[in-house]
Amino acid sequence: MDIVKKIRDKARKQKKTIVLPEGDEPRTIEAIKIIKAENIANLTVLTKSNLDPQKVKEYSDAYFSIRQQKGITYEDAMATISNPLFYAAMMVKQGLADGFVAGAANTTADVARAAFYCLGLDKRFSVMSSSFIMCVPNCRYGEEGVFLFADCGIIPDPSPRQLANIAVCTSELARRLLDITPRVAMLSYSTKGSASGRFIDKIKEATALAKQIAPDLIIDGELQVDSAIVPEVARIKDQSGIIVGNANVLIFPNLEAGNISYKLVQRLANARAIGPILQGVNFPCSDLSRGCSVEDIVDCVAVTAIRSQK
Repeated sequence: MDIVKKIRDKARKQKKTIVLPEGDEPRTIEAIKIIKAENIANLTVLTKSNLDPQKVKEYSDAYFSIRQQKGITYEDAMATISNPLFYAAMMVKQGLADGFVAGAANTTADVARAAFYCLGLDKRFSVMSSSFIMCVPNCRYGEEGVFLFADCGIIPDPSPRQLANIAVCTSELARRLLDITPRVAMLSYSTKGSASGRFIDKIKEATALAKQIAPDLIIDGELQVDSAIVPEVARIKDQSGIIVGNANVLIFPNLEAGNISYKLVQRLANARAIGPILQGVNFPCSDLSRGCSVEDIVDCVAVTAIRSQK
């Protein structure tokens, strides 16, 4: 599956406006050229020097009204919105753009704060998380080598309820972005009782909660990763399972496992890692690894554009 081509084609069918608040970052400058040449999205490119003073005032007013109960002053709001990252998020909040992409020059924590404070949480999930589209070359597992991994960037130690919401949220993303039927594996170091302990109990509870939230979702757990993605192993370890080694959405038990796993697969298997895609907020946005490539930025813009399409 040429997932990159599919994503870019889908983005250009209904062009959206995406804000890039790191307009003077070298890789972003190169990505802008590709996005324009391939007609993937309309862009608003921000730098510290090109922010509209009138809009800074307008967005500061709006930001202050959102955050004043948290104890910030109006001067704090002005200083925050003078940062292109938060200015970009407020553009999306105010309906002047469809989404934003940042992270080549900002940390994940900074991008997540801008999304959380300015855009707010989707009440259906009440948790912000992140996922990666992983495209593994010459791989027969997953969806012809394509997976979604979550959460790889936001919540260090998710509760069972948070894990369940991450699973449901990521499955919706799989449908929307890739037009695939999600088959979700809740990962652990145990497969269906092969070990015991509180960490495994958490995965079992999360799986049950996810089934309550989305009864039609194909989801199973707890599963070791080989039981989740290798049919031959699943037939030995999990004969009565519903996924039988064909999972294409992998939900990790904590941030350590998710972050380590996506980077190992990216580097050792020469996989494309598109993301982290921020999910669970009210408007589309994507973070970038600070080690991202130019192509990663292009693809995150395309993903963010698709998420804002009707």
